[in-house]
Amino acid sequence: MINFNGVLQDAEMQLTVSNRCFLYGDGVFETLKVVNNKILFFEDHYFRLMASMRIIRMQIPMNFTLEYLEEEILKLVAINGIQNSARIRFTVFRNEGGFYLPDDNSISYVIQASKLESITYEIKKRIFEVDLYKDFVVPKQLLSTLKTANKLTHVTASIFANENQLDSSLLINEDKNVIEAANGNLFMRMGNQLITPPISEGCLNGIMRKQIFTLVKLIDTIEIVEAPISPFDLQKADELFITNVITGIQPITKYRKKEYDYKLAENLIEKLNTVIEN
Repeated sequence: MINFNGVLQDAEMQLTVSNRCFLYGDGVFETLKVVNNKILFFEDHYFRLMASMRIIRMQIPMNFTLEYLEEEILKLVAINGIQNSARIRFTVFRNEGGFYLPDDNSISYVIQASKLESITYEIKKRIFEVDLYKDFVVPKQLLSTLKTANKLTHVTASIFANENQLDSSLLINEDKNVIEAANGNLFMRMGNQLITPPISEGCLNGIMRKQIFTLVKLIDTIEIVEAPISPFDLQKADELFITNVITGIQPITKYRKKEYDYKLAENLIEKLNTVIEN
């Protein structure tokens, strides 16, 4: 079952060919995780979604309160019987009509839910290899920081990784700085500094990225820094990892000929699980 505009219906529902999300990528989305019937970090997701809708000039319905959206999501996981651990995609798209200029800015939404096997965060892959993806760059602009329905760079980067027997790819901006992975935000540890690109570099304003900032403050020996990362920095790093809400933290163990440990990543995963269990 899916939730389409508040109505639970068959997951095989088809949208029309005039759908603006299909025609123009005119939509935004949130990927959320439900654990024990609770949406993790939901306020952060909610406010990011509202900000994204405002930035692309969508009309936010009066009933789009935090409480309403939470109820709609939990209603869907309940009917699907996956309250213990579920992956949610909440997609908002402008209603059909018009060409590049829409007839109006009203919206519809669809919520999809699928079961996740584990409740806690854990390192899924102990060997995780990446390389740079250089065919297309991510521009340093506000739209790049949003979860929009246009993710072609991330799609082609993921295909590139698969074709080259890699686990993911690292994306660059027009300055040739590394900004994120195809599947999440990037963190790099050098000594006692944990470095991640600032949002101004064009990386996603990630929800798990924000959680890492909070968790690192609990570790006296690590300082978190927002700074550009060059490809040359990766070769000098002690540790690299990728973050997103579904996986949590995925250590990178190999980039080209350099191999990395993941001691800090393991420490942060323990702290992350403590947060979600409370």
